[in-house]
Amino acid sequence: MAEFVENSGCQADGTDGRLVIDEPGCGATEPATVSQGLCSTNHVQNKKKLVLHVDLNSTILVSDDVAAQRTVAALEYYLTTVTWGKMGKDGRWKWLSDSPSLLPPCEDAVSYYKQFGRTLGFTTAAGRRFRKFLDEHLELFLWPAGVKADRDLSAKGEDGRLYHWILPSFFQLLKDLVQEQREFAIVFRTFGTDLPRVLRAVNRALVEGAHPLFPDLPDLMLSVNMTPGKIHCNRRGVVLKRGEQRVSTQDGERGLYRFFSSEQGLGGFQDDFGWWVTNTYSIRGGKPLWIDPFDQQAQHIFIDDNIRQDEEDTIVNPRVFLGPGSDETRMASTSELYDVSLIQTDLFRAIADPNYFTQRVHICLENYERNLQQGAG
Repeated sequence: MAEFVENSGCQADGTDGRLVIDEPGCGATEPATVSQGLCSTNHVQNKKKLVLHVDLNSTILVSDDVAAQRTVAALEYYLTTVTWGKMGKDGRWKWLSDSPSLLPPCEDAVSYYKQFGRTLGFTTAAGRRFRKFLDEHLELFLWPAGVKADRDLSAKGEDGRLYHWILPSFFQLLKDLVQEQREFAIVFRTFGTDLPRVLRAVNRALVEGAHPLFPDLPDLMLSVNMTPGKIHCNRRGVVLKRGEQRVSTQDGERGLYRFFSSEQGLGGFQDDFGWWVTNTYSIRGGKPLWIDPFDQQAQHIFIDDNIRQDEEDTIVNPRVFLGPGSDETRMASTSELYDVSLIQTDLFRAIADPNYFTQRVHICLENYERNLQQGAG
């Protein structure tokens, strides 16, 4: 049985440019980054079809319709999830870091959001020390000056300024994957209500060339399935519906894996938020992701800001097949698949670096192949 080696990323070892798999631990405040072009196209040898399952809110969108948060409030909320401290013996909150990070700076660190929940005005009160990060990334996320507002691709923030609605780094990822001549599909996976608008906005960018930074997107010849689907979960299994399509795990889990593996272009599904709530926001009720390490034709990667290495507080439920052609799966831990098949979105980096998503995907491709080779050995 193939198993993945637990890791938290890849990095250059400083000598021959090989990837080194690091064990997660206290003080590892950031996942791996690309160094010296290490994860460039030349290093991505595997040409399997790539199926990217992509969250929306705080992953490619800086807004949240369900929480009624526009750009500023949504980015401020995200900041509460990546700033760390703990309660002191005197009952007062103590900060353990001065800058945001995906991973806690030490084992007993807790995110501000985990401790206090959603907080209005975070950077004008308890989180004042982090205000500069909010302001800096709001500036980077501004809609191009002098360009007319777009009903689908731009959004007005609470401060009255005009921002992007979808991160430019997402559109850059599409361009990069096409340039690499890689067969791929994008499957949006969200608990929220933004999916119809996202499909409409992406379609306008890809078909009409409506995005001012990416007017050549129609040259990519990518199609968008405009019909939103739904995924329902309960104790009996998982049912996927989209239009006339219906697939259920009652006919075996491999059926849903084959469905996602056969996806073309871009499309999306609303996942079952109620099931996640029923399972106390843990891995057991998370968005299902099927992974077949024996499949030579397709590779699946999930990108979501709420992927965490705490199994009681993570949003994706990875199901790994036990053998070639098997219909049996095991639930894999997040740490086992972190930066292998799971990417925890760093929203600040995704705003600041147009190549962010491309780099993260390349790291997963490298780590995935390395794990398979280790398992085979």
